[in-house]
Amino acid sequence: MGEYLKIIDAHAHLWLKQDTEVDGKRILTLANGRSMFMGEEVQMLPPFLVDGRNTAEAFLSNMDYARVSAAVITQEFIDGLQNDYLREVRRQHPDRFFVFGMADYRQPDWPDQARQLIADGFAGLKIPAARLIGNGWRVWLNSDPMMQLMHTMEDRRLLLHVELADGNTQVGELEDIIRECPRLRIMIGHFGMVTREGWMDQIRLARHPNVYIESGGITWLFNDEFWPFPSAVKAIRQAADEVGMDKLLWGSDYPRTITAITYRMSYDFILRSSLLTDDEKRMFLCTNAQQLFGFKQLIDLPYIKNMSE
Repeated sequence: MGEYLKIIDAHAHLWLKQDTEVDGKRILTLANGRSMFMGEEVQMLPPFLVDGRNTAEAFLSNMDYARVSAAVITQEFIDGLQNDYLREVRRQHPDRFFVFGMADYRQPDWPDQARQLIADGFAGLKIPAARLIGNGWRVWLNSDPMMQLMHTMEDRRLLLHVELADGNTQVGELEDIIRECPRLRIMIGHFGMVTREGWMDQIRLARHPNVYIESGGITWLFNDEFWPFPSAVKAIRQAADEVGMDKLLWGSDYPRTITAITYRMSYDFILRSSLLTDDEKRMFLCTNAQQLFGFKQLIDLPYIKNMSE
């Protein structure tokens, strides 16, 4: 595409510190962008973020440089609950960020937590459903308490962001929600875990008018292939042919993915591809997310020449 295209990132993360447990394993911020992650020290952030703080200000600098006008901030158990920080992010930068609240659905009081998040004004809730299946326990998405929450969200026109276990493990449960709450807008994450068997079962849920798919983490899922991720583009093409490009959104999964590539590289492989038309690129990178999340005035970001050019 030759002309300037405003871009919206439909899947990114922010936190001030990671300090939590998942499946009894510790996740803790260390120095130089590293974290202890479930028994292993990993490079969670780029190494220049030496204090481990994955802040809105650092992300905005990346967004401005890569010319990304707005972003959707979601949550995951591996980062710990970030609701307090994200309330402040939403207050300070309402035109740049849409933020999802998240309850700890592993705890018995999660319905009270979810009700409080709604009362606090979060316009969407995140459910990392893939982490709700454990050794001998499971939180069912179609349980009565979950269905009550879904009806409340539907009535209040809130958004649901959900990441499902691989393949069709939880597809039937989400289909029950879609059937019960046909006006509840739902965004499925990680492009249906595209490199896993049965990923198209998740994509096909977007045949329903209220269901969308975002591509956060697709560069991670195709990391072995690396940039310009030709198989990722082919998967996007396959999904678009199945459900329509108007149901698909670009997401980066910032900041974890930019330990391997730059933030701009997480979307410019789309711009360079000949498998997608200019109109399809525009829908995937901007207009679908703009309509779903209600971003009104997208900021214009000038091109700043690199010193090395």
